[in-house]
Amino acid sequence: MSPTESTPAVSSATAAPGGAAAARVEELPMVKALNAGLRQALADDPKVLLMGEDIGPLGGVFRVTEGLQAEFGRDRVVDTPLAESGIIGTAIGLALRGYRPVCEIQFDGFIYPGFDQITSQLAKLTNRGGGAFSMPVVIRVPYGGHIGAVEHHQESPEAYFAHTPGLRVVSPSTPNDAYWMIQEAIASNDPVMFFEPKSRYWPKGPVDFAGTAAPLHASRVVRTGTDVTVLAHGAMVAVLMQAAEIAAGEGVSVEVIDLRSLSPVDYGPILESVTKTGRLVVAQEASGFVSVGSEIAATVAERAFYSLTAPVLRVSGFDTPFPPAKLETKFLPDADRVMEAIDRVMAY
Repeated sequence: MSPTESTPAVSSATAAPGGAAAARVEELPMVKALNAGLRQALADDPKVLLMGEDIGPLGGVFRVTEGLQAEFGRDRVVDTPLAESGIIGTAIGLALRGYRPVCEIQFDGFIYPGFDQITSQLAKLTNRGGGAFSMPVVIRVPYGGHIGAVEHHQESPEAYFAHTPGLRVVSPSTPNDAYWMIQEAIASNDPVMFFEPKSRYWPKGPVDFAGTAAPLHASRVVRTGTDVTVLAHGAMVAVLMQAAEIAAGEGVSVEVIDLRSLSPVDYGPILESVTKTGRLVVAQEASGFVSVGSEIAATVAERAFYSLTAPVLRVSGFDTPFPPAKLETKFLPDADRVMEAIDRVMAY
């Protein structure tokens, strides 16, 4: 897999909600930004189609696909049976016929019935065929906690897929990234697991419809600092920003990095930051054992060992099944747990 994909051309006149050419920057929640990105992809390429449970007239559980079936028709926005393995298997067949399917998994914990299709077939077919064909399939996965839901609705299964060669794995943390990254993912000729942090669906942020997208697999410094580097993806980026504000009040300068891509990982900005600060804290909602955070901690320890003045620390969910909703705040890392790790690395 190449480290970057070309950025699809986007017309601000058609991308902006309402079709207003003047609306080049707009405050939107992530659900609306994703909707606009999907609409643009559908408009740009007749081979793009959406598939998933209740994504048609209902617009999906989170309303990400609201209005798209009415605009593009039932052949382009397809309500499927409740059968994740069937959805992914059908998408694989469509990709072999030249289509670019985008599958919605209704909740993170529902992805496991389709796991074999994703890891045994979708991830391997291009290699199995010696590159004779590609698999331009995007699988959208609403994931993570902080929504007070029941079992199988608040999980963070991204490490399973980042571990699987042949899959690209990305996660936006802002509405602007969501708008651009979903289009880049659809334009990719490789299968992309697109993890959408549910708890960030509703907070608004600026979406620059006439802007330029960052490369799909580029990590990014979102707050500069000099004392310690903290890194996360998805919803945890907002938590790190809260911790950075608290630390600033205590005289500690924190640099925050948004990972954005979990596979491949863009280590350039990470290593540059750690070389400057000498300290790294990696945070995630997922359980810590054999996780994305584990891999990043190990790689930084290997490649920046002589720059580190303290051990790399990880802040994660606990190594237990996700608890009932009333206990989710005990399981999920918050700014206080991040600050505890920052205090520990600053003590060296």
